[in-house]
Parts: sequence; C-alpha cells; structure tokens
Amino acid sequence: MINESALLESKSLRNSVLDRTDVLDRVKALSLLPDGMHVTTAMVAAYFEVGIKAIESLVLDHRQELEASGYRVLSGAELTSFKEVSGIQSHSRALALYPRRAVLNVAMLLRDSEVARQARVYLLDMEYLARTQPVDNSVHTAPEPLDDRIDQRIAHILGKTVVPMFNALIPKGLKWQRLVAASGPRHARRLRSSKDLSQFTAVPSATSAYCPPSPPAPTPPTPHTGTGS
Repeated sequence: MINESALLESKSLRNSVLDRTDVLDRVKALSLLPDGMHVTTAMVAAYFEVGIKAIESLVLDHRQELEASGYRVLSGAELTSFKEVSGIQSHSRALALYPRRAVLNVAMLLRDSEVARQARVYLLDMEYLARTQPVDNSVHTAPEPLDDRIDQRIAHILGKTVVPMFNALIPKGLKWQRLVAASGPRHARRLRSSKDLSQFTAVPSATSAYCPPSPPAPTPPTPHTGTGS
C-alpha cells in the first residue's frame, strides 16, 4: 500500500484522486460560503488548523496546479458581482476563492497539518480498496425497449385472434385450389379424385340471396287439321 507522503511528491498521483472531494467531509466538516461552492483563504486555514500565512505560502509555491483545480482571485467588477450574489461582507479589493477540488489539492500539498495528513491517508485507503475489489465481468444486457415489448404483445394478440378469424373466412374452394397448385401435377389428379374432396367444396352461405326458379316455357298451340265443308 502507498504511503500518504507519496501524494506530497507525485503530481500525477494527486491528479488521479482529485475528484474524491467527499474525503474532505469524511475527515472534518468543511464550511462553505453562502454560494455553497467556495471557501476563502481564511476558511481553508481554519479547516486545516494552520495559519493563513501557511496557506498563502503554499499557493505561492503551487499556484499553477491550484489554478488548474479551480483556485482563482476575484477583483474589480467581478468581485463586486460575486459579493452581491453570495451575500458576503468584505472590504478587500481582492478575494481568493477555493472550490472543493482546490481544497483537496491543498490537503495533498500541505505538510504541517494533521487534518491534511488524515485526508491523504483516507484518499489512499479509498484508492487501494477501489483497486483491490473484484471486477464484475458479467454481461449486463440492456432492458428491452418499451416500444418493442408493445409490438411483440400486439403481434401475439393478432396471431391468437385476428389471424385465425381471417383464415376461417377464406372460402374452402380457394384453400383447395392452393393445395392443388402447391402439390404439383403428379399429385393433383389424386387430390381431385380423393374422397376428401367434399371437405374443400364451398358450402352456399345461408345469407346468400334467394333466386326463384324460372317459369316453364309456354307450350305452342297445336294446329287444327279439320276437313273442309
């Protein structure tokens, strides 16, 4: 396991754990400005239980790294606007602000602070646990989209109800024609002479229109063949 002092020396190691800002509250509660995002130099010093000069000196030595973590100094109109939004009372002409990432960065650089040392130990413990936990290699399939499930359900209902109903409406004679056409010429003769032909014969519908029989043709009159007087 890596010793906590390694964070003091390795910038790449510090960058690898810079997102674990929850460590700060696990070690000690961090008070924030009214905007809920930043702290001042005095608040950073109070958190790590060191003097303000110690924080200012650290910023002077590692300013570029801290700026990459979000550290910045407000002045002029930007400072005035920030005071109005956050509601802080300050008469200084410049104000240094540290987001949580920058505070964690300070914890990995500050040597003479027990709070900072505890934060480094906690960081490396979490990193060690994350690396030693078994990896879940199982394949997790995404749930089937709702539209696909609906389409499958509709297809199932149609297959069970509507399709059989349409099949029942197809004339039996049409079924017979399809069967003969599919069987080929060799077997068509056998099918036509089969006793089962009657089951494919169309049955007149009870609702078909009634046609009365045609009347018989009139019989022509027989010619009279009488004798002359």
